[in-house]
Amino acid sequence: MEGPSNRKESTTTLEVPLLGMHCAACANRIEKALRQSTGVESAVVNFASSRATVRFHPELTNRSLLRDVVRDQGYDAILPTAADNSRPTPDGEGSEALVLQARAQEYLLVRRNFILAACLTVPVMVLAMAGHLLPPLEALLHFPGKPWLEMLLTAPVLFWAGRQFFMGAWKSARHGAADMNTLVAIGTLAAFAYSVAATVWPAAVSTAPDTAGHTHAGPPVYYEVAASIITLILLGNLLQARATARAQGAIQALIELSPRTARVERFGMEMDLPIEKVRVGDIVLVRPGEKVPVDGVVLSGDSSLDESMLTGEPLPVAKGPGDTVTGGTLNTTGAFRLSATRVGGDTVLQQIVRLVRQAQGSKAPIQKLADQVAGIFVPVVLCLAVLTFAAWWLLAPVDFRLSRGLIAAVSVLIIACPCALGLATPTAILVGTGRGAQLGILIRGGQALETAHQVTTIVLDKTGTITEGKPALTDIRPAAPFTANELLRLAASAERSSEHPLARAVVEAAQRENLPLSMPEGFLATPGLGLKARVDGREVLLGNARFLHEAGIHLPSAGSGHGPSLILAAVDGSLAGSLAIADPVKPTSAGAIQRLQTLGLEVVMLSGDARATAEAVGREVGIQQVLAEVLPAGKAEAIISLRQQGKQVAMVGDGVNDAPALATADLGIAMGSGTDVALEAADITLVRGSLHGVADAIALSKATMRTVRQNLFFAFAYNVVCIPLAAGILYPLTGWLLSPIIASAAMALSSISVVLNALRLRHFRPART
Repeated sequence: MEGPSNRKESTTTLEVPLLGMHCAACANRIEKALRQSTGVESAVVNFASSRATVRFHPELTNRSLLRDVVRDQGYDAILPTAADNSRPTPDGEGSEALVLQARAQEYLLVRRNFILAACLTVPVMVLAMAGHLLPPLEALLHFPGKPWLEMLLTAPVLFWAGRQFFMGAWKSARHGAADMNTLVAIGTLAAFAYSVAATVWPAAVSTAPDTAGHTHAGPPVYYEVAASIITLILLGNLLQARATARAQGAIQALIELSPRTARVERFGMEMDLPIEKVRVGDIVLVRPGEKVPVDGVVLSGDSSLDESMLTGEPLPVAKGPGDTVTGGTLNTTGAFRLSATRVGGDTVLQQIVRLVRQAQGSKAPIQKLADQVAGIFVPVVLCLAVLTFAAWWLLAPVDFRLSRGLIAAVSVLIIACPCALGLATPTAILVGTGRGAQLGILIRGGQALETAHQVTTIVLDKTGTITEGKPALTDIRPAAPFTANELLRLAASAERSSEHPLARAVVEAAQRENLPLSMPEGFLATPGLGLKARVDGREVLLGNARFLHEAGIHLPSAGSGHGPSLILAAVDGSLAGSLAIADPVKPTSAGAIQRLQTLGLEVVMLSGDARATAEAVGREVGIQQVLAEVLPAGKAEAIISLRQQGKQVAMVGDGVNDAPALATADLGIAMGSGTDVALEAADITLVRGSLHGVADAIALSKATMRTVRQNLFFAFAYNVVCIPLAAGILYPLTGWLLSPIIASAAMALSSISVVLNALRLRHFRPART
């Protein structure tokens, strides 16, 4: 009876670093296997970041079984060492250190294999082609045992330096699948096997000259083709690994921000402890030039902190007793003592790392087409290679149909690599979300990033978004027989039990005047309208004109205000006066709104204030469309109304009070302010409390999706153009046949090119007006 609901609630999300993937087909195979495993609710494998994100039911499966599923497919996975994978260790130890170590070992292995392959391939290339390129060397390099020497030099290149391709192809074949390893293995093995046959049993193949320029007596051999393919692909893998590591540099830089030790006061002594030993409540000392080790509250001392890692803003922020500080920020000048409030995986920095990693492991909807193509790409290429060989066998002259058919088929196999297609989208998402984190823009995933560039209308909540969100009492106008202090005392006493920002402004004003406040009785608040309470035996009503009018209070025609919010007060059934409260507009709001409008977006302001007040703020910041007097429950309805008009709507709010509207919009953007970030509140969370972050997020989304489209176009166009060329479509017109050596170089460069194009996003700079 309770099984399904309980299972959904008890699901666990596990992020698993993967080893051994070489192309998008590998990622698709692992993802499919994980999804089909018992107890797995969802699985996403990201080829660019080499990570799998798996949501599973722990009562049906576990981490070890999931790793076994990956291993059964011929790959490996690194399990987190911590009990809770969602809370990474702040010092980079544990699973993160294992991942870095495994990645380094993979890189060193590929580099060692490349060096070996290069050392052996160069003499093979010289033996095979130097005589053709430099005729005087032809006689010197022409000797009876040359094919045998080439074979001896090529064999270690294929079966030792390039053994990973053959092992990967064999593992795929055992599971009835095919991937990049299959293409490379078949192509190089075909060239090598043909050459061995031509060396050992020359009569079995044609003796006609071939298109690669071999002029020695006897049948042509293609040892240099097989060796150079392996060598060039290994070189491409090296360059791709380095470029992909740079793409992941943003999240690694965030991880490295957290210091490894902290100076803690314990037992009356100061001691340096590993960061994982710090506990909530510990007193931590931070000296000039040090990084703040954990989140906390300053107890004593004054300083300025560089919070650019968190907010993207370069100017230091002054901190003193009572102020909150964030782990990873840099203490620039003074020294201070803090009380630790959040440690380990609970710190803001680790939450950001976790959120960015989840975003980088996600998939954007635009990637679906590439995944579908990659899933069938390798079998299609194998068929095309067979058709290419068959066409040459049937149409070419008998003397060289075998050699030319082989060259064309191998070229098709090698040039048609799905790596570029698999890297096109995830690398751009990876770099874009990482760059966003550096700018204080936390993007939940590829879905949010893609949606952001499609937005046509931005709805801005007024309080705390456009304005400071800290209203202050600016004017008191008592009605006879009340005095200003008496009216303020009664109003503040009635408001003591209210959490409304306007109420706090009234109470703070009374406290500044040292007025004695009473405890209200019978407090009753009506959201969006006002409140009623008894203070010292007198009935006090505070609210807007509608609230007092419904209570039967006579209001003069001048009772509406312009600009500031006006709280009308009634005592014992008679109007007692008004209190004007203003919420100042943030200095950056007008410029940021102008940027949004320059991006072609319609900007709408949403407010529960009176229309006159809301429109005054709208005029100040340049917003023409103002939706005023909207109750909290009506904000979501306002978003629905805009969406029904065919608009793609983004809602910008504080992430708490505006949660229904944020969830209703196509894109929810939550405004934060440093340590008060609500990381779970919306699709995009802005660490800074400035609307410039909204414009930055939209601009970054547009730049990222533009890069994705460029990458996808190149990946598709590359294969559409190169596969026919490799098959020999130009041979009847020009006599030109693509060399497999050039095909392998083109294949390697195609993957590197999409990664390098994505890396341009690391230099994204938001415009400022």
